[in-house]
Amino acid sequence: MSAPISIVIPTLNAASALPGCAAALIEGVLEGLIREVIVSDGGSDDATCDIAREVGAKVVSGPASRGGQLRRGCAQAQGTWLLVVHADTQLADGWTQAARAHMRSNKAGWGYLQFDQGGGMFAMGANARSKLFGLPYGDQALLLPRGLYQSVGGFPDQPLMEDVALARALKGNLVAAGFVAVTSAEKYRRHGWLCRSAFNLSILFRYWMGVSPEDLVRLYRR
Repeated sequence: MSAPISIVIPTLNAASALPGCAAALIEGVLEGLIREVIVSDGGSDDATCDIAREVGAKVVSGPASRGGQLRRGCAQAQGTWLLVVHADTQLADGWTQAARAHMRSNKAGWGYLQFDQGGGMFAMGANARSKLFGLPYGDQALLLPRGLYQSVGGFPDQPLMEDVALARALKGNLVAAGFVAVTSAEKYRRHGWLCRSAFNLSILFRYWMGVSPEDLVRLYRR
């Protein structure tokens, strides 16, 4: 029987982060859970794609748009389950046990967020948001049946808030998966924890108010 999980990783100049992300997946290979790793690249001009091929990943290339990249990557997946992981996120030791338990359901599951350096209170807030409102972000990792993903139309091809759009489409089919996703706190350290958190909330509020993802991504990049 084939391994059930296809890993999908969106990348853009992620050469420094991708090795750590990939190393955390070895547990899934050893446990017979991972069928394939798909890196969906948005035009990196560093060593990202070379690193991806070196670790045995399939590389899918196209325009830089996180939603579009995820959509292309998931379209190539052959596993019965998808596990979407950002390049700067590493699944914590023991994630395979939680994944096995979760796959007995037919629901999408998100990982409990931790930051790699500090920010415990902010991680608790993100986990509370996910549990109370069913709105995990992409850096928490998402494990879901491929059939369920397809039934809601998949990730929209948009440059930002693709994770929120999918979470809203999955309402009623989204629960905590039990594993821990450790993500980089670099942006929070650079901008300040309070400032970065407030900025992220403002982006989410604008999205809910109908501001287009294309306009939001310009603000986000500034």
